[in-house]
Amino acid sequence: MDFTSEGLITPELAPETTHVSPVPVWVMGAGFAPVGIGAAVTLMAMPQLLAARHVPEPTIASLTAFALFPGFVAFLLGPLLDWRLPRKSYAISCYILGGIGLFMALLSTANLTALAFWEFFAMLAISVGSNAVGGWFSSLLSKKDAGTLGAWFTVWNIGVGGATAMAVVPLVRATSLDVGAVVFGVWAAAVVLLLFFLPCKPADGRLARESVTRFAADVAKILKSRLVLWTLLIFLSPVASFALVNVLGGLGHDFSAPEQFVSLLLGLGGIIAGVFGSLLMPVLERWIHPRMLYLALGMVGAVGTALIAGLPHNAGSYGVAVLWENIFQAAGFSVAYAVILRTISQDSPLAATQFSLLSSAICLPLTYMQVVDAQGYAHGGPEGLFLTDAAITGLAALGLFVVFKKFRRFIPAG
Repeated sequence: MDFTSEGLITPELAPETTHVSPVPVWVMGAGFAPVGIGAAVTLMAMPQLLAARHVPEPTIASLTAFALFPGFVAFLLGPLLDWRLPRKSYAISCYILGGIGLFMALLSTANLTALAFWEFFAMLAISVGSNAVGGWFSSLLSKKDAGTLGAWFTVWNIGVGGATAMAVVPLVRATSLDVGAVVFGVWAAAVVLLLFFLPCKPADGRLARESVTRFAADVAKILKSRLVLWTLLIFLSPVASFALVNVLGGLGHDFSAPEQFVSLLLGLGGIIAGVFGSLLMPVLERWIHPRMLYLALGMVGAVGTALIAGLPHNAGSYGVAVLWENIFQAAGFSVAYAVILRTISQDSPLAATQFSLLSSAICLPLTYMQVVDAQGYAHGGPEGLFLTDAAITGLAALGLFVVFKKFRRFIPAG
């Protein structure tokens, strides 16, 4: 097949098309709702359910880490989403499988081996499904809507996920695990009702006829694209990961914050802050290129994180930290999705493959920064935690800003 590495993905080499979705962009964002639901069940609610069964904390931490792993490996299945079948078929099938996986996981809390399997299965299916949605939806809207869709992907992820996290444990305790399994399994798969009504082009006929070897060669061309490589450089760095969001839940005692206050702040407060941060980004993207905005978020966020280190240890300071980090993490995801959607040409036959690769890259800093931040906390308590995170993310953002300015003539627009 005569694809060039740039022609596959560079938006300026592809003809611009108009928005062709029959529903508004904010409704399309619901295509990412299962991501939030899956994370809420496996990463937030499940640890509480296991703790109530007196499962040791190290075991709970291991299960939680294992449930995160599919987010990194899902890109390995990305090429399949552009081969043979329409992306719509993959998205619907994977989200249904994800709902089944969550149903089985909630029924397996007494069998930790089975629980680990079903959590991995559910999160892998949901991750692959969301990658199919990302590649599919990139062909349904114009480039000017990329930032708006990226924001609504994040809003639905955070909003529905946060609401789910607050509902799982109370519902299970008020009824039973069986009822909770049915409710949240169906809830995770419910988005397919929307997907059925959205148009989707069939898989590229040339790709469908190719052998596995030839298809793999076409996929490999993505990694030769300068635009993809520069984007990977940004996403693999800790610039706008704001991984502190994932550890702040355990710091309430350091700030003498009451447990109910912590729960309300992490739940409702996190939702409000995340939605605000997400929806602010399309406004800023009118004046600032998404790549530069991503770096700016890292620098501004790092300054705020460093200032938080100097605040007194009380509940008010804890609230500032939680809201600040949630706003900037959500904003970072919103801009990251906008960057990804802008790098995919309108009719790219490998759109889902590219979306899978770049979205998986966003997840890596969330893992290694948690390890780094933990060392900061071990050596300096909360102050060490905040200063370590601020120094690394701020310097990374500043360094990449200098690199992009120096080599901007070699970086494709996108």
